[in-house]
Amino acid sequence: MQIAIGAIGIGIVLMVGYLVIAQVKAALPSSADKNVTDGLASTQQTVFAGFGLIAVGIIVLAAFGLVNIFR
Repeated sequence: MQIAIGAIGIGIVLMVGYLVIAQVKAALPSSADKNVTDGLASTQQTVFAGFGLIAVGIIVLAAFGLVNIFR
């Protein structure tokens, strides 16, 4: 149960990070350095993994809830 709550917490932090990275990427001029744009793309991929953590955490919490209901 604690692992699921931790996964949701990490996922929420990464979602906020995604919003920040998206705003930074939108604010950069189109002539930004290639290393910067590659770094932002890599960071966004890491944040997408956080969305998966949220989904897994919610599924695990729902499973615990169903087990406790039918116990």
